[in-house]
Amino acid sequence: MAGKPKLHYPKGRGRMESIRWLLAAAGVEFEEEFIETKEDLEKLLNDGSLLFQQVPMVEIDGMKLVQTRAILGYVAAKYNLYGKDLKERAWIDIYVEGTTELMGMMMFLAFQEADTKEKNIALMIERATTRYFPAYEKALKDHGHDYLVGNKLSWADIHLLEAILMVEEYKPDILSTFPLLHAFKGRTSNIPTIKKFLQPGSQRKPPSDEKFVATVTKIFNT
Repeated sequence: MAGKPKLHYPKGRGRMESIRWLLAAAGVEFEEEFIETKEDLEKLLNDGSLLFQQVPMVEIDGMKLVQTRAILGYVAAKYNLYGKDLKERAWIDIYVEGTTELMGMMMFLAFQEADTKEKNIALMIERATTRYFPAYEKALKDHGHDYLVGNKLSWADIHLLEAILMVEEYKPDILSTFPLLHAFKGRTSNIPTIKKFLQPGSQRKPPSDEKFVATVTKIFNT
């Protein structure tokens, strides 16, 4: 029997959080080995675990996978969250790329100076309300299904829920003009595996704070 996937990353969201989400939604238990010091990172580098000298890295099925998109694609395919054919997979990829762009606007906010941060929060909210969320609202309206692709839970839905909850941390009423997305959020949040991940004490990580920023800065010399 294969062991649990092991995730290597600092103790925070960053690029690993979407991987945590996808594994949790698939009902997969995983372990985490946190990179807490520069020495922890150097150990991974020295033993050849990081193909491109970067994390995240996930040990799964006898492999040491790197590159966020590759890891997510493998997990999605392995646990039947990647559509039934090439057309569905293409649409899942399109939606995932959109939410990845939106989440990318939030990922580094904690590392920015106050004035720059405020401007970028405003830009992120503007993009969410005029570019990204309208597209998902329209998709749900056009096909009338509960999920984005194939009327079945997929990586696209899990990624979108993660993005919605992230944006709500900055603007809690962001979905007030998107009724179908609001309903989507309620449905997907109550899927048992996801509901469990959203409970206190799970492996879901909180928003990045000053402590996480300081740790990451020290480890990666940023």
